[in-house]
Amino acid sequence: MESNLRIVFFGTPGFAVATLKHLFEQNIEIAAVVTAPDKPSGRGLKLQSSEVKKFALAHDLPLLQPVSLKDQGFIDTLQSFRAQVFVVVAFRMLPHSVWSLPPLGTFNVHASLLPAYRGAAPIHWAIIRGERKTGVTTFLLDDQIDTGKILLQKECLIGPDETMGEIHDKLQILGAELALNTLTGLKNNTLSPVVQKNIFASHAPKLHRENTYLDPSDSVERWYNLYRGLTPFPGVLLHLSIEPSVDIKIGKCLINKNVKSNISKIIKKQDELFYSGPDGALQLLEIQWPGKKMMPVADFLRGHSESIFNESA
Repeated sequence: MESNLRIVFFGTPGFAVATLKHLFEQNIEIAAVVTAPDKPSGRGLKLQSSEVKKFALAHDLPLLQPVSLKDQGFIDTLQSFRAQVFVVVAFRMLPHSVWSLPPLGTFNVHASLLPAYRGAAPIHWAIIRGERKTGVTTFLLDDQIDTGKILLQKECLIGPDETMGEIHDKLQILGAELALNTLTGLKNNTLSPVVQKNIFASHAPKLHRENTYLDPSDSVERWYNLYRGLTPFPGVLLHLSIEPSVDIKIGKCLINKNVKSNISKIIKKQDELFYSGPDGALQLLEIQWPGKKMMPVADFLRGHSESIFNESA
């Protein structure tokens, strides 16, 4: 795409790189890239760069890593780029003093069909709640989170067995394409921003350890949706009330309606393991014991001769 638009790109994780890469390859003029400061990570607490920073450095794009988005020096630098549009993908909330700078506005690429699933984890929660459809939205930023006027949307179906990781990869491609289409529309003045209807809004709050556990009182379908929505990250946890009690992470599982129990519990059948309830069970295929690597259940059981789980028919 030949364009005289100058943009500043804001983003941090791999999801944002897909859009940055697509715009770069389509010859959009990227005046600068803004990403999060490097953060200590791992056992050695070495500083780690964001995926967006790695791409920017690899392609010689001007890079900014402000600690404070309200810093006047940072704002002055942004103004000096004379960009017509700011593009935001998977970044923190921008203050009014930043998003109001470009003459054609600042738009965000959000991984849901707004106003559904506003917030930090839209892909996870759409799957957790059993949605069969999601998508991506571009919208103009305002002073609230994910509430601005909608520019464009594109839908994506969610298959009954698809995980968060699979939908994430689909949506990052759709988001990149939608960002380019949005820039074209802004350049040609062909977009008609639509006010979001708050009556249809839902929320996708940040995930914490507390909301990644299987609830014993839920149905097997809800267990499976939670597993799909948290796979591959951050991962779904199963609390086992054995002695001592432990939390295991489920790597892979599937629904088995033939195995049932009156109350939710672990059932071991030879080299198979199930978490069962009144309407069926999750057959656990891969699990991660605390302090161990993820491994197939059969391998785990063979390596633990002691009776961790009671044999049950």
